[in-house]
Amino acid sequence: MGTLLHFKDIYTDAFDDLKPGAIKIILKGYSVFCAIMLSMAFYAFMYRVFTGFDF
Repeated sequence: MGTLLHFKDIYTDAFDDLKPGAIKIILKGYSVFCAIMLSMAFYAFMYRVFTGFDF
């Protein structure tokens, strides 16, 4: 659990000194988009593993 809190602190500290508000919103949106894409890729991989897809 401490590792997740550490990553959260790194994430929030990265956006503290960023001045233009629009860039901050775009970068935060992009990071959420990347997290969604990674979770979908992980889901697709696990689905293929459990349904017996031949790699």
